[in-house]
Amino acid sequence: MIVIKSPEEIAVMRKASRIVAEVLDEVAMAVRPGITTDELDRLAERLTIEKGARTAFKGYKPRDVVYPKNLCVSINNEIVHGIPSGRKLRNGDIVGLDFGVVYKGFYGDAARTVPVGQASERAHRLMRVTREALYAGIAQARVGNRVGDIARAVQKVAEEAGFSVVEEFAGHGIGRRLHEDPQVPNYFKPGMPNPRLQEGMALAIEPMVNEGTADLEILDDGWTAVTADGKLSAHFEHSIAITANGPEILSEL
Repeated sequence: MIVIKSPEEIAVMRKASRIVAEVLDEVAMAVRPGITTDELDRLAERLTIEKGARTAFKGYKPRDVVYPKNLCVSINNEIVHGIPSGRKLRNGDIVGLDFGVVYKGFYGDAARTVPVGQASERAHRLMRVTREALYAGIAQARVGNRVGDIARAVQKVAEEAGFSVVEEFAGHGIGRRLHEDPQVPNYFKPGMPNPRLQEGMALAIEPMVNEGTADLEILDDGWTAVTADGKLSAHFEHSIAITANGPEILSEL
């Protein structure tokens, strides 16, 4: 069931999403060769507590396995859900930072991919196109459009650049739960669910774009998704609200 939010609820979500954006800004600035992904995780947790919220991912259990950390840190060919550890970032890596918080009962969720030191031109192009795909999708999040309009816009930008969109994971509704209806895929095929967008809906739109094929594998940790061909992947996400005046990006400072 799609939950329509009141203006008062959107206001709380705006604050939650702002906290996410502020934390991601600081975590992204801390990214450098030699830092461990656990250090980034601890930084995100500390900043969140200081801002009067709690992290959303730690303890999350959508299936049989519990997510053990506060931040998702996905490096190079890792698509999403990379678990922080003692692994050190290296010059030339790209790293996806996915983060969420809970504030006064409502969730905020966002992600971005950033370079570590001097990344390659192909890595920068992948990140640029994925971000452009996100904003193309957001532009379609208007009253009267459908979820499929968002999906098609994301897919068009990615595929016209010669990349592929991940089909196994999707964006989602967001509110009092981290994942609500509707699902917001990054591709569209006839016959897929295609609800109409209404004022008061809140969505997390999140393109995951692969340099090579869309095929993926899940590592033995039960969480980390990697590209099947070992090529790079990038991930960008914003939480947005659908208003009478168009989409409002809640997780952008």
